[in-house]
Amino acid sequence: MLFCWSRNITYYYHCGKQLCCLIFLWKFLSKSIKVPLLCLFEYDLSCSMYGLFKKQLTLLEEAEGGFDQFTRSYKSYGVQRMPDNSLVFKEWAPAAEALFLTGDFNGWDNFSHPYTKKEFGKWELHIPPKEDKTPAVAHNSKLKVSRSGERLFRISPWAKYVTRHEKSVIYDWVHWDPPQPYIHKHPRPQKPRSLRIYESHVGIASPEGKVASYSNFTHNVLPRIKDLGYNCIQLMAIMEHAYYASFGYQVTSFFAASSRCGTPEELKELIDVAHSLGIIVLLDVVHSHASKNTEDGLNHFDGSDSCFFHSGPRGEHSLWDSRLFNYSGWEVLRFLLSNLRWWMEEYRFDGFRFDGVSSMLYHHHGIGSGFSGDYAEYFGLQVDEDSLVYLMLANHILHTLYEDCITIAEDVSGMPTLCCPIQGGGLGFDYRLAMAIPDKWIQILKEFKDEDWNMGNIVFTMTNRRYGEKCIAYAESHDQALVGDKTLAFWLMDKDMYTNMSTSIPMNSVIDRGIQLHKMIRLLTHSLGGEGYLNFMGNEFGHPEWLDFPRVGNNESYHYARRQFNLVDTDHLRYWQLYAFDRDMNRTEDKYGWLAAPPAYISVKHEGDKVIVFERANVIFIFNFHPTNSYSNYRVAVGPPGKYKIKLDSDGIQYGGHGRLDHNTEFFTEPMEFNNLPNSMLVSKLYYFLP
Repeated sequence: MLFCWSRNITYYYHCGKQLCCLIFLWKFLSKSIKVPLLCLFEYDLSCSMYGLFKKQLTLLEEAEGGFDQFTRSYKSYGVQRMPDNSLVFKEWAPAAEALFLTGDFNGWDNFSHPYTKKEFGKWELHIPPKEDKTPAVAHNSKLKVSRSGERLFRISPWAKYVTRHEKSVIYDWVHWDPPQPYIHKHPRPQKPRSLRIYESHVGIASPEGKVASYSNFTHNVLPRIKDLGYNCIQLMAIMEHAYYASFGYQVTSFFAASSRCGTPEELKELIDVAHSLGIIVLLDVVHSHASKNTEDGLNHFDGSDSCFFHSGPRGEHSLWDSRLFNYSGWEVLRFLLSNLRWWMEEYRFDGFRFDGVSSMLYHHHGIGSGFSGDYAEYFGLQVDEDSLVYLMLANHILHTLYEDCITIAEDVSGMPTLCCPIQGGGLGFDYRLAMAIPDKWIQILKEFKDEDWNMGNIVFTMTNRRYGEKCIAYAESHDQALVGDKTLAFWLMDKDMYTNMSTSIPMNSVIDRGIQLHKMIRLLTHSLGGEGYLNFMGNEFGHPEWLDFPRVGNNESYHYARRQFNLVDTDHLRYWQLYAFDRDMNRTEDKYGWLAAPPAYISVKHEGDKVIVFERANVIFIFNFHPTNSYSNYRVAVGPPGKYKIKLDSDGIQYGGHGRLDHNTEFFTEPMEFNNLPNSMLVSKLYYFLP
């Protein structure tokens, strides 16, 4: 078992029998008498949603031959090359009076290639091949769509690649049809038993002040992720966005991988190499809203404000200054569901983290609304049924077509049944982000002295989640790294990180405290907070600076739009010690699998001692958060009897600790009931964080 103690956490491994879960199960149910009633209440209210979902599936079957064909619409819309090298262009623009194609291929003649109007607001254009049988529009040539009576040129919503010249503001539609497309060589890895996510942004994945490339990530960052023990990458800002500082959340081209970082083929290689390393890759997908841009976005594509979006106030997000999709629209469903299929098929992503789900779930989009947990907040007229049905469709289709697909919901509201099966009235996500956990850590570090930390409140935040719904726990994500906030490392150590991180000088009290607490906070979150774990790139080694993208407010500087991996490679700096602990924490979890185990049994949350003890996956964790008190012969409750030895110790010298624990010590249980467990043992020392 693992046995974690003090600010210098220690693990023990037990070689004996499997833990009996009957005691934990009985205690849980005895405190949760209302759970069955609440579950029935949720199910009854969700039945109408399930009915709407089934009705939509039936309509797809009747009108399109089923969702399989419907979600392959990326093979018929936009531009398609036929076997004879003729080209077919297809768009949906119901309010347009006429559409024309122009570009390099026709000398930018605005009217020589008109589309033909079809039923239901669709337009088509057929262009035969040249005399030499090659396509009339060459690979890498530029295109635009124009409407009659307007001088505004548009990009196809289905464009697969868009680029921008350095001095230009507007993106160009580039016909991407390479003669030698990248061929994936490696199969998708199996769905991990325990999900350990490395949240990444390709553009900042370099110490240099520039936009880093897909190739840089493939060759320089993937090996680090593998070494750290993460088995999943969550890629942010891949869907093309005109404004870099939006962090990828103001999408302009939904089918185009961001050209800032390279070509589509280079992104495919990145994912393929990750698969060869046994790492799955999730896309941070933004279907909650879209950029307001008109010339290089979806907005007003057909001249109306209702193409793809709700018209009027319902189609505007007042805080995000963006457009909101009309999820009841047939062609909108075609576009969004095909978009998910495109990223799975063309690039071979393994799933999605759905951004902004809270905004999708409610007509008020969470603006000015607090969520106390009252069921009236989640089931009522404020719920957007169209959005819920879309999310149910998305999850049903993805999990039907791809057995190992993973979907994660970013929802701050705590909507019940988000991660319950669709057949039971749920929305069908695999995981939800435990967004209260990072907020709690930041609150504690901002507002409380070390001696005032509340153990019960910390444990409650870690374990307070919807019954039966899996969570991704994290101490900090990209949100905490952004300018305006601070990372955990910066909250703990601040400016001392610039002058006192060298191993050639003694640690001062600020750095010592910061390094020890950084490890403890992350491990407690990792082991107690959920069924998956997430870390934002660079935070594993205590990245010393915030994240700020080039913008007018910082004179378009790239200085903070980077990750300083070079600090880990500098032997005399302590960043590598935090890196090493994060690596060994993941490797230890990989061996014992606590993330895939049932929730922990918590035997101690002692406010006076500032000690937390729990058992999970036949692993015992003990944390001493007291700033000044160490304890001798501390009795700890144990389930199965046996011998315990140290397996991972945060006080190890290699992790920036003080090396006070003897790893050769063996601890034996006694048949003495303690804290409702049948056995217990004495731990000789629980040290506080300073020697």
